[in-house]
Amino acid sequence: MSLTLATTTPGEAEIFASLQGEGPSIGRPSIFVRLSRCNLACRWCDTAYTWRFTGDNRPHRDDLAFERSANQVVLDEADVAAMILAFPEDRLVVTGGEPLLQGAALGRLLGLLQEARPGLHVEIETNGSVAPVTAVDGLVDQYNVSPKLAHSGNPAELALVPERLAEWARDGRAFFKFVVATPGDLDEIAELAARFGIAGERLFVMPEGTDSGTLRQRSRWLADAALKAGWRFTDRLHIHLYGDTRGT
Repeated sequence: MSLTLATTTPGEAEIFASLQGEGPSIGRPSIFVRLSRCNLACRWCDTAYTWRFTGDNRPHRDDLAFERSANQVVLDEADVAAMILAFPEDRLVVTGGEPLLQGAALGRLLGLLQEARPGLHVEIETNGSVAPVTAVDGLVDQYNVSPKLAHSGNPAELALVPERLAEWARDGRAFFKFVVATPGDLDEIAELAARFGIAGERLFVMPEGTDSGTLRQRSRWLADAALKAGWRFTDRLHIHLYGDTRGT
């Protein structure tokens, strides 16, 4: 009856209020809860403290290893619900790591929140490779699905699961967000969009980067590409406002 969360500082769960920085809800005041653990390992991941613990040698550009005891905390779902409900915002974003790895516990958490605050809008941020359990799926208003392209360093058979991508494409609650580092990534996105029938209205492209300078440089050519392809563009608002920091 517990959830494994990421931390802002040792022992302090990463639960906070901020503006949503990416995707279809960008700029909206939201409550965030960051769960720990991930089934993938992106080379450029900006939350590697949720999965790259000491002894994990999967490649990462920063080559940092984090102590699990300082970067994870296990809490009862009722305690997590109480921490979330202490915030007044009416939108919850569950992020990670990969939140859907903790499906049963997450379903119990969302059930507690629904009882206490009916109408709370729930968004799940997922890498798209894990299926939501029924108890979670029935309580989600929006999925922010971010499939990982080849430049992430993940094998396609792990990151781009055809049956999962097809299911997300059929789910009207799911918006796709592709992280883009170079113009070469655009062909891969176009192929996936055509293969799975992802409408441009539900497809966002976002520059990869953890500082404003990199984001702005990549945004210049990526915005033009999105316009030509009929896709949507999203920035990373939280990086511009707060930098690459936890709890923001």
